[in-house]
Amino acid sequence: MTALSEYERLEATGIWRPAPDAQREEVILSLGDATLVISDDRSAIARAHWSLAAMIRRNPGERPALYAPSDEPGEELEIDDDLMIAAIEKVQAIIESRRPHPGRLRGVLIGLAAVTLGAVALFWLPGALVDHAARIAPQAKRVEIGRKLLAEFTKMTGTPCHSPAGDGALDALAKRLPGQEAIVVLPDALKGARLLPGGLAVIGRDTIDGPDTPEVVAGYLISAQRSAAGERPLHRLLSWLGPSAALRLLTTGDLPDTGIAAYAQQLLQNAPERPKSDILLRAFRDAGVSSIPYAYALDPSGESVLGLIEADPFKGKPAPDPVLEDAQWVALQDICSAG
Repeated sequence: MTALSEYERLEATGIWRPAPDAQREEVILSLGDATLVISDDRSAIARAHWSLAAMIRRNPGERPALYAPSDEPGEELEIDDDLMIAAIEKVQAIIESRRPHPGRLRGVLIGLAAVTLGAVALFWLPGALVDHAARIAPQAKRVEIGRKLLAEFTKMTGTPCHSPAGDGALDALAKRLPGQEAIVVLPDALKGARLLPGGLAVIGRDTIDGPDTPEVVAGYLISAQRSAAGERPLHRLLSWLGPSAALRLLTTGDLPDTGIAAYAQQLLQNAPERPKSDILLRAFRDAGVSSIPYAYALDPSGESVLGLIEADPFKGKPAPDPVLEDAQWVALQDICSAG
């Protein structure tokens, strides 16, 4: 460290006391590279060298300024020269700024850690919370949530369709398709099929009223399953409601009724996006269902679903097992008109 160029060879007079009980002496002060040289005012012989970095001022803001070489009692220097005082303080400030500051570095590191944790909490934690809640929810809770969603659906679509024979056909259809526990037919407003938590599926009356074959309703259900591939219905619900709902499910075991009602409305109004043809075709093959009837139900011209028609895994030959027996299919088609 060297003194500032504007203070090179700066000298001033001062009053020096070499010890607490010593006589005060008038001395010559010279500002060096990193020291203050105290010399005899007659012979100019150096009497002491004080480190500028270690010097302390005992009366900040007062005149004359009183300095000591350290915190220990002993020497004392009295300076009344404004330029020398300013030079000492400026050089000390430069030395201090270049000195390592472990505490400051620690503060910076703590700040960076806090920012990192904040970013993790903001971008990772919400998704992790939803994933965890959807993964550990017991089956009974999934079924309960699915039933609550169904209750909200019925407020908008009417009471689900029932008949003894039709209910039997729905049970048979659920057993025929992998991943389904129960299927409910809603009489109005719903188009296609939707999956709810707990293995429950709801289908619109349009899937059974017009088609000639049960492969159509099976196709809607298979498509709904594939559109949710990798994301179970409960996970999709929690993602839509947000991490606060997931946290509530984890801590209280419940979800807000208003959130369930809002989700049911948007689920009713927005059909799931149809998967790509190659994904659907694999699903139809695995389920043992022909894709052609479903394709023509989507587009009677066949133009927009040509892939599902031409690559039907069972084209030209019957599927291993019928989706429903003829009597079951007739009973299902009549389920909303019974009674």
